[in-house]
Amino acid sequence: MSSATTGVLFVVLLAAALAVAHVPLGDYMYRVYTAQKHARIERLIYRLIGANPSSEQPWAAYARSVLAFSAVSIVFLFCLQLLQDKLPLHLHNPATPMTASLAWNTAVSFVTNTNWQSYSGESTQGHLVQMAGLAVQNFVSAAVGMAVAIALVRGFASRNSSELGNFWVDVVRGTLRILLPISVVGAVLLLAGGAIQNFHLHDQVVATLAGSPQTITGGPVASQEAIKELGTNGGGFFNANSAHPFENPTVWTNWVEIFLLLVISFSLPRTFGRIVGNKKQGYAIAAVMGVIATMSITMMMLFQLHHHGTVPTATGAAMEGVEQRFGIADSAIFADATTLTSTGAVDSAHDSYTSLGGMMTMFNMQLGEVAPGGTGSGLYGMLILAIITVFVAGLMVGRTPEYLGKKIRPREIKLAAGYFLVTPLIVLLGTAIAMALPGPRAGMANTGPHGLSEVLYAFTSAANNNGSAFAGLSANTTWYNTALGLAMVFGRFLPIVLVLALAGSLAGQGRRPESLGTLPTHKPQFVGLVVGVTIILVALTFLPALALGPLAEGIH
Repeated sequence: MSSATTGVLFVVLLAAALAVAHVPLGDYMYRVYTAQKHARIERLIYRLIGANPSSEQPWAAYARSVLAFSAVSIVFLFCLQLLQDKLPLHLHNPATPMTASLAWNTAVSFVTNTNWQSYSGESTQGHLVQMAGLAVQNFVSAAVGMAVAIALVRGFASRNSSELGNFWVDVVRGTLRILLPISVVGAVLLLAGGAIQNFHLHDQVVATLAGSPQTITGGPVASQEAIKELGTNGGGFFNANSAHPFENPTVWTNWVEIFLLLVISFSLPRTFGRIVGNKKQGYAIAAVMGVIATMSITMMMLFQLHHHGTVPTATGAAMEGVEQRFGIADSAIFADATTLTSTGAVDSAHDSYTSLGGMMTMFNMQLGEVAPGGTGSGLYGMLILAIITVFVAGLMVGRTPEYLGKKIRPREIKLAAGYFLVTPLIVLLGTAIAMALPGPRAGMANTGPHGLSEVLYAFTSAANNNGSAFAGLSANTTWYNTALGLAMVFGRFLPIVLVLALAGSLAGQGRRPESLGTLPTHKPQFVGLVVGVTIILVALTFLPALALGPLAEGIH
């Protein structure tokens, strides 16, 4: 069976599984976020943190809760890393010293759901930090994204109200009722496939076939691997990430990992449709995600299987940086899925992809990671694009735009436009500064278009909270740790504040009944319009930078 055929079969089975999960998981998340009763363990947590689960919050209080929780998480994780040599289960001689700038970068990375790693996990972070620090943030950072998405959906569903729910209730329920049980099932599946779960440090020495000793690192891998994918986090226990056989042993575990990183984000549109009382609206959003994902996967497979460039042409395949046990097609699907979401996990080296294949990974992130996007962030990003689309449609017909019975007034469109502009500003400004300074330029392993692509990819990944990288860039420097950390912070929390402000503005409105002039936002016409607006906006914003980087490299 050819690589293209196996790749198509792989995608078809994946799409079928996501379609099967869409309704039951979407309905389950709807019940989680609308339930009136609190579980006993949840009430205990509320008492411990001093939260009143019965009170609801306006958007400003909800935003303050998000920012305060995230700030405390950053400080805790920063200190935990710097003090890990004084705690149990630490590495006695870490290969990469934990400097203040690296600890800052890593703390910000995991709290913002980015999981950018300027270090090798197995030789830098002890097991306690991996479990009590990084894995915990894999859960709660994903739960924060889901909470913000639900708050925006409540803004559409509310009538003349200033309240969006309770952040503490949303984040606790998202963690305990959704992420934790699915992660347990995922971890068991990965264990069955050969992933490891132990507390071995650097004390497992074996003899290789050549007769030389090799240290085999162990650790609690399967439990972290499951939430790494499910929460669209992406930070690997090992430096090789999901290319490492202890994290991702076989072709079928590779399929399971891709399914995990897509399933919640593709099911949340169903939750959205249930909360706003119109399931067709949820199907429309899911259709937009599906169309964009199909286009992206098709182009990625085309660029990787029908390779171009001197080396791939000479060898007959674009196999550089690709694991033999996965092959080109399955690796390309993983790369596409991980950048269409905010996961950033990798089972192959994106830096070794063909120039146009590498461009697709960047373009996926520059789309805003909305097909289906990060856990929670994909839904609220797509709803922002839907608002921009109805605004454009309203300009065409000379009528005040509406979406789900809510007017899109100047305040709403300013907040939506601000959301869309924040990330490109961070990406392009960060890339320009890095290319202008000799120190950051020295971290590039390549010159010319590919060197620019490495830097552009790094800031695209950081600002969009993805975390994958073109590995040719030496990013563990004080400058890059600081600059990319700032890109992660602003790329995560400025859009969240704008989303919550928009949710508050929408919640304060009443619901307008549909009329003959109302744009139907549940039909194929609207789906195509949102797809077009999304692609055109990104192309206009990033095409000049892509033309100087991967496109120039591909032409050359």
